[in-house]
Amino acid sequence: MRQAIHHLQVRAPARGLVEFTQHVRAFVEETAIDTGLLTVFCRHTSASLLIQENADPSVRRDMERYFATLAPEDASRYEHDTEGPDDMPAHLRTALTQVQLSIPVEHGEPVLGTWQGLYLFEHRRHPQSREIVLHLIGE
Repeated sequence: MRQAIHHLQVRAPARGLVEFTQHVRAFVEETAIDTGLLTVFCRHTSASLLIQENADPSVRRDMERYFATLAPEDASRYEHDTEGPDDMPAHLRTALTQVQLSIPVEHGEPVLGTWQGLYLFEHRRHPQSREIVLHLIGE
């Protein structure tokens, strides 16, 4: 059994989804691990991870609009505003999604569906650099 770990920086220019699938594929290929389990972990409380369709960009726009209705920016709704009016809605959006994904690796490739991509879901308005930790264990 072998293990590999990598810290990946993903730059989000604004709120929304940023695909980073190609970076994950490159990491898995570098490890030369044929079969295993990949953990993808976001080290933040105001951004999350999604596996989502990567063929039609309207999916990403619809996701953002939907989450804006679930956790809107509205100062009258929240006590916590330490980092601004988008801070608490960002925490709520993260709580509704996930910060960790588990993806099987088979034949040296992440097992993703035809239209599936890996996304950082940035919940803050302003540009952010987010750290994603990739951990692969296998043979």
